[in-house]
Amino acid sequence: MISKLKLISIFSLIAGLCLAAPMVTVAQELHEDLQAILQAKVIEVVSEKETVLSGTNNNALNQTLRIEILSGSKQGEFITLENDYIKLKPGDKFFLYYLKTINGDEIYTVGDYDRRLSLLFIVGLFIAVVIFFGGWQGARSLISLLGSFLVILYILIPGLLGGLNPILLSAVVAGVILFSAIFFTHGFNKESIVAFSGTMIAVGLTITLAIISVAIANLTGFSSEDSVYLNIKTGGTLDFTGLLLGAIIIGVLGVLDDIAVTQAAVVTELYHSNKELRTAEIYKKALRIGREHVGALVNTLVLAYTGAALPLLLLFSGASENFSMLINREIFATEIVRTVIGSIGLILTVPIVTALAVYFLKDYKAQHHHSHHHSH
Repeated sequence: MISKLKLISIFSLIAGLCLAAPMVTVAQELHEDLQAILQAKVIEVVSEKETVLSGTNNNALNQTLRIEILSGSKQGEFITLENDYIKLKPGDKFFLYYLKTINGDEIYTVGDYDRRLSLLFIVGLFIAVVIFFGGWQGARSLISLLGSFLVILYILIPGLLGGLNPILLSAVVAGVILFSAIFFTHGFNKESIVAFSGTMIAVGLTITLAIISVAIANLTGFSSEDSVYLNIKTGGTLDFTGLLLGAIIIGVLGVLDDIAVTQAAVVTELYHSNKELRTAEIYKKALRIGREHVGALVNTLVLAYTGAALPLLLLFSGASENFSMLINREIFATEIVRTVIGSIGLILTVPIVTALAVYFLKDYKAQHHHSHHHSH
C-alpha cells in the first residue's frame, strides 16, 4: 500500500512535469540564434494597415511584404514577411535579420534601411566642398581627420575594451590627434609648435577640471541605456566614470585646435602689421580677438550638445518634475558637466596659447597665408 508521503511526492512530480512542459516549449520557441544579416529589397507591399497601440493614442503600422534577398546564402530567394518596425515601400532596400529557433524554424525580421549609398553621397559632397574651398590645405585637413578616426578606432576603442586606464589613454590619444590635426594641416613650423604646446597645456587643465567635476557631481557614466548594455556585454570590466572623462577630453579637441591655431596666427599677423607694438600691447590685442572667437565657439559647443540631446529634452518637457529636479538627473547632469568643462577648457586655451605665441613668435616670419581670420 502506497503511503501518503509517496502519493504526495508522485503528485508533486507529475504537477511539476506538467508545469515545466509548457515552459520548456516556450524556451525552445524563444531561443533564437542570429544566422546572418542580409540585404533585401521590397518587391511588393501585399497589405498595410494601422492599429492603435493598447493604452496609448499612438498608431502602429503593420505591413505584409514580399521581398527579395540580395545577399548571403539566401540570395535570390523571395519570401513574404510581416513588418511592424519601419514603413517600407516597393523598391526600398533594407537589412534583414535571419534567425533560427532551437527547433530549426527560420525567422526573418526587418532591421533598418540600407543607407550606405546615401551616406557615401553625403560624405562625398562634404569632401568635394572642403577641397573646392580649402584647396591643398583642405585636402590635408581631410587626411588629418581620417587619421583621427583611425586613431580612435584602432587605438582608443581597443585600448578601452582591453581595460587600459581611460583617462591616460584618452590623454595620449588626444595628443596624437592634436599633433596630426595641427602639424599635418598647418605644417611643421613655429606657429604649429606654439599652438600644439598651448593646446596640450589646456588639455591637461581640462582633464584636471573634468576629474574634479565628475567626482563632486557623483557622475557614474551610466546615463544612457548604451552604457548599461555595454556594461553587461563586457561583464562589468570597464570603468564607466573613466570613460565619461575620456569622452569629455575627446569631445573638446576640435574646438581647442581651432582656437589655438587662430591665436598663434593672430599674434604673428599683429607682429607683422606693426613692428612698433610692444609685447604687452600685442598680447592685449590678440586676447581681445580671442575673446570674440571664444564667444562664438562656446555658443557653437553648447548648441551642438543641445542639438544632440534635443529628443531627450522633448521627452522630458512634459514631465511633472520641476526644472531643478529635471537637471539633477544624471543624463542631464552629464551633458551640463560635459558642456561646461569643455567651454572652460576652450576659454583657458586663449590666454595660454596667446602668451606662448607672444613670447616665441616675435621674430617669426610666416611661410603661408592663414585661413583663420574669424575676428579680423
